[in-house]
Amino acid sequence: MQLRSMAAVTAVVISMLGLLMSGATVEGHNITSILAKFPEFSTFNHYLTITHLADEINNRQTITVCAVDNAGMSDLLSKHLSVYAMKNVLSLHVLLDYFGAKKLHQITNGTALAATMFQATGTASGASGFVNITDLKGGKVGFGSEETGKTDATFVKSVHELPYNISVIQISSMLPSAEAEAPTPEPAAVNITSLMSAHGCMNFAEALLASAAMKTYEDNIDGGLSVFCPLDDAFKAFLPKYKNLTVGGKQSLLEYHGVPIYQSMSMLKSSNGLMNTLATDGASKYDFTVQNDGQEVTIKTSIVTAKIVGTLIDQQPLVIFTINKVLLPRELFKASISPAPAPAPEADAPTAASPKSSKKKKHKSPPASDSPSDSPADSPDGDVADQEADSNNAAEIKGFRFAVVALSFWFAFLLV
Repeated sequence: MQLRSMAAVTAVVISMLGLLMSGATVEGHNITSILAKFPEFSTFNHYLTITHLADEINNRQTITVCAVDNAGMSDLLSKHLSVYAMKNVLSLHVLLDYFGAKKLHQITNGTALAATMFQATGTASGASGFVNITDLKGGKVGFGSEETGKTDATFVKSVHELPYNISVIQISSMLPSAEAEAPTPEPAAVNITSLMSAHGCMNFAEALLASAAMKTYEDNIDGGLSVFCPLDDAFKAFLPKYKNLTVGGKQSLLEYHGVPIYQSMSMLKSSNGLMNTLATDGASKYDFTVQNDGQEVTIKTSIVTAKIVGTLIDQQPLVIFTINKVLLPRELFKASISPAPAPAPEADAPTAASPKSSKKKKHKSPPASDSPSDSPADSPDGDVADQEADSNNAAEIKGFRFAVVALSFWFAFLLV
């Protein structure tokens, strides 16, 4: 009997732990935020950002960043490398494995060969994209590029550890690599509107060319740009409402389809949540929410939910996706919110609706047109539908958890 009681208790505990774990999330990392806490790495952090290497680091799991302080960066900066060569050099300092301080001093056989992000680019020949880690005498740990075949730097200290996700360590100096520092040709300039027109987004491209938004796009390409381009059928259906927008409204809507950072598909899948756009400006939020379900990624505004259906180009710092709907920002368009139905009148009550319930508030949506026939409120995808869907999902999750708990207690009762 005592054994059965213990089994019953165990069953209940296991079920409760399962419920707690189902709500847990995997903790991510942001290398820019981590290094921002340490001013001595500000230069290293700056170049991780402008080379867009920070985005790639944030998108990886099980990784080690070998950071160098500002003084240690001076020799590299004196070489005046292009941003593309600088990215290759920094990539050599990002190991594709987790090496915390403890692991560094417990390396099997005293040495380890670690692949780097430079090796992963495919541009490193032979083993030039690998780093040798050696447990030296006196408790020191040495680092050297496989290209030089010698120890070029030593371990200084651990900066940040999140086992076994990311480890940020300080090494004494940059790892030299003639191959990584070699001049790298800049990518050819891309005519984004020609690319759009040739791949099913001609209507959006023509609207972009006729707007000041085109310059906003061009100014942001070098620093990183992600574009969500509506396919021709979607934009053609939207054209009547687009034509009723003011010049400023058209520009804001077009800029709403661009994000001022590079976000590959894999990055979008790992960074669900609110995202600012080229139209974001102070009080004018012009943001949307990125969500994914398996391999499907959607862009959700307060008015409409669009799905990413293809990729026109993905060459960092530029990526252009195609979407099946035009993104409608709440700053320009009214959400489709249906008024609550009036209570049914009694048998002997007058049939006229009450004056209060018959009034409708008219919301202006500057700078959109006030034309009733073209009101953005006609959009079929409104807040109510989204909220109902969210509520249904929440109810399903709660119902599932309740069922699991109930079954566990029933199982425990049977054992007793």
